[in-house]
Parts: sequence; C-alpha cells; structure tokens
Amino acid sequence: MSGKVFFDTNIFVYANDRTEPRKQSIALDLIRDATIDSTAVISYQVIQEFFNAVLIKSRRKMAYEEATLFLETVFRLLPTVPSSVALIGEAIRIQERYRLSWYDSLIVSAAQQAGCHTLYSEDLQHGQQFGPVIVKDPFR
Repeated sequence: MSGKVFFDTNIFVYANDRTEPRKQSIALDLIRDATIDSTAVISYQVIQEFFNAVLIKSRRKMAYEEATLFLETVFRLLPTVPSSVALIGEAIRIQERYRLSWYDSLIVSAAQQAGCHTLYSEDLQHGQQFGPVIVKDPFR
C-alpha cells in the first residue's frame, strides 16, 4: 500500500464475522497491512457504527470484554478524523453533488479531510472517485 487509506465500517465488521470466512480474511489482511504500514485512517463515525453493529445489531453479538479489547488494540492504533463543522459542511456538498446517503457522505468527507487516496468500502460503487479519493471494494 502507498499513501493513506480510509476504512469504512464494513471492513471492521467483516474482520469480526466468522460466518463470512473469505471476507473476514480479506478484511483482516487489509487492517493488518495498513496498521503495520501506518497508512490506515478512520473516523469516530466508523467506531460508533462498528460498535452499534457488533454489540446491538449482530446475530452473534460481541462480548463487552472483546469489544473493549478491540477498541484498545485496533481502533486506538489508528489515526481518527474527528467530527467538525468543516467535515459536516463538506459532507453536505458531497451529498448534494453525488446523492449519497448522509452517512456515506460523512465517510467520504472524512477520507478527503484525512488526505486518503483510497476508501475501502463495499457500500459505495467500486472505482467511483470523489476528488482525490477512489473507492475500492476489496470483496469483489
């Protein structure tokens, strides 16, 4: 990997999903490689969505001890884009221009603000470009 990459929530969800072994392996490799290379960036939105998914929505809920360990050993290592008026302002412009969902607009805005060249997500169109940020679906 070269340059900064942004991980959407689904990358972390699949990293913890034993029912999808192929996607889990891909997600774990991406997270490991980007963490080792110090290229991964996330936003607080990603952390919040992840814990909502694994603690509340998932059929196999993550134990609270496991969630705390994941927070400390994975998320704590990654640079995190904070919410700001500038981030939200850009998300408004992105939503208007590209007609994305609000939360996807926030993800794209955070990736741009962090100076990322790649946004890993299966929720957005593979190959779509938002300024300097290109979406890659690692699971296709």
